[in-house]
Amino acid sequence: MVTSNKGHLALKFKEVVGAAEKAGVEFKYEATVGGSMPIINFTKDTLASCGIKSIKGILNGTTNYILSRMTSEGSEYEVILKESQELGIAETDPTQDVEGIDAACKTVILANSLLGIDATYSDVKVEGISKINSQAIELAKKDDYLIKLIAEVSPDNLQVSPRLVKRGSSYDVSGTLNMATIKTDLADEVSVIGLGAGSIETASAMLTDLISILKNKY
Repeated sequence: MVTSNKGHLALKFKEVVGAAEKAGVEFKYEATVGGSMPIINFTKDTLASCGIKSIKGILNGTTNYILSRMTSEGSEYEVILKESQELGIAETDPTQDVEGIDAACKTVILANSLLGIDATYSDVKVEGISKINSQAIELAKKDDYLIKLIAEVSPDNLQVSPRLVKRGSSYDVSGTLNMATIKTDLADEVSVIGLGAGSIETASAMLTDLISILKNKY
């Protein structure tokens, strides 16, 4: 069984995964985090020898697009949000994205699945980007910084909030790209990047999960 629906996992992760195990069903959910960016299966399989200390990254393509446009054009948040809605990048009701709710749900899924933290949505400190203005963007640029909506997943902190990141760092990605840096005990830091929004990107992650299940079964 595969899913791209993150809501039930953000609220009842242990119950949902436990029910699948009890039913003897292989359950995969790569598409719930990062679109086509490989992170859950990649970490479990490729980094199987490593202990995961933390994950930090950009987990929402819509907010990254808005902040990227604000940075490159100097436009205000409301202007870019409206244009993003017209382009179909932002929803008619953008609350889930711009207030950090979507990224917080993904934070919960990563915390449970990769760090073994028994967390639910209420455990995440959440702040969105709706209060970011062009003045804040320009002030950050003067010191060679960018403002990004960053999700942090660690045993000490589950948080989604706008943060300053250094220009040219691994967090300096534009458009609807997602990225994450996985800090491990043996491989130090490993970063992944990929398109985080779009039906085709989500479908590719679901198809990967389905192929994996079929390979294991047959």
